[in-house]
Amino acid sequence: MTNRTKVLVTGSNGLLGQKLTDLFLKQADWDLLATGAGANRHPAREGYRYETLDITDTVAMERLLARELPDVVIHTAAMTQVDDCEFKRDECVALNVTAVSELAQLSTRLGFHLVHVSTDFIFDGTKPMYTEDDAANPLSYYGWSKLEGEKRVIEHANRYSILRTVLVYGQVADMSRTNIVLWAHGTLKQQKSANVVTDQFRTPTLAEDLAMGCFLAAAQRAQGIYNIAGKDYMSVIELVERVAKFYGYSMDCINRVDSSTLNQPAKRPPITGLDINKAVTQLGYAPHSFEEGLALLGLQ
Repeated sequence: MTNRTKVLVTGSNGLLGQKLTDLFLKQADWDLLATGAGANRHPAREGYRYETLDITDTVAMERLLARELPDVVIHTAAMTQVDDCEFKRDECVALNVTAVSELAQLSTRLGFHLVHVSTDFIFDGTKPMYTEDDAANPLSYYGWSKLEGEKRVIEHANRYSILRTVLVYGQVADMSRTNIVLWAHGTLKQQKSANVVTDQFRTPTLAEDLAMGCFLAAAQRAQGIYNIAGKDYMSVIELVERVAKFYGYSMDCINRVDSSTLNQPAKRPPITGLDINKAVTQLGYAPHSFEEGLALLGLQ
């Protein structure tokens, strides 16, 4: 009988969380405890356990972790709606800072390796392809909260992987919210008029690739900060153009605008993208190309 590794995933109802469930169900030597807000939204009901967990309830979180004693916790739960974070600051701090701080302290006390998911929005967006060593300077409250979360992990957790990612896209059976690629596909398919920015640049990340990055960091107990993103660097308008080309849709419905016209409450970093060389060389991370990612989505 081999010793199975026990992994607990937070936020398992989200896009990344559901992809992690898919991935761990294929790993014979891992035991998965998926946790999320509310009822389980993953269609599979066997081969793992699910428990409802509010990560802002520190007593409940400590009780669950002390009972289960996982080897690894992959923390995907967060408040990620960038504009909402500007207005619901207390909620943002509770989810993105306080809960992370508590989890980091519990990781040291209970001895598990913490894999924490962060974002390119910790940067001010003045250059392409940020490395793990570049200085952070967030422009939004969301970015600030995620940077604070990173700081708490570094301060309190003995064993941790911080994984920064960019513009995650993908599809699962039961989705609570859309993402840029699904939005682009739906808009182009229906030829609905839409404004798309020409002056924001990213390395969009397939959810399956991010899940694999989490798995590699967890399996190797990788220590430190890693960029886990897509390998193709593009503007948001190019992303929409590539979706249109892949599915054979017209771009006639798309209006090209610059981001100053959108009047978004939260400021976005104009140019980010993450340099994934460290993850490729140290973790064996090998993401799909953007078009390979589109093929995997299986959209019609």
